[in-house]
Amino acid sequence: MLQDEGVEFEYRDYKKNPLTEPEIRGLLERLGVAPGEVLRRRDRAFRELGLTGEEAEDRLIAFMAEHPTLLERPIGIVGDRAVVGRPPARLLTLAAE
Repeated sequence: MLQDEGVEFEYRDYKKNPLTEPEIRGLLERLGVAPGEVLRRRDRAFRELGLTGEEAEDRLIAFMAEHPTLLERPIGIVGDRAVVGRPPARLLTLAAE
């Protein structure tokens, strides 16, 4: 979709190169949300870890760094702004601004 719209982007494979805890913290700041708001509750790791989404922020961030599939995706970042691409067309809002 981004290519079709002529938007340049860099893809990061979250499984091969997961975000670190400091990167997750910076991402949450750009998104303006708490960790529980971008937690994939239907993810297998969510069930296996017995998470509720009500855990302390530091704990959720640590789990997201250890289990990258817990973090909602895709996420687009431009400078100090970020959006979760759900629906994917939301990513285009970053290119429009």
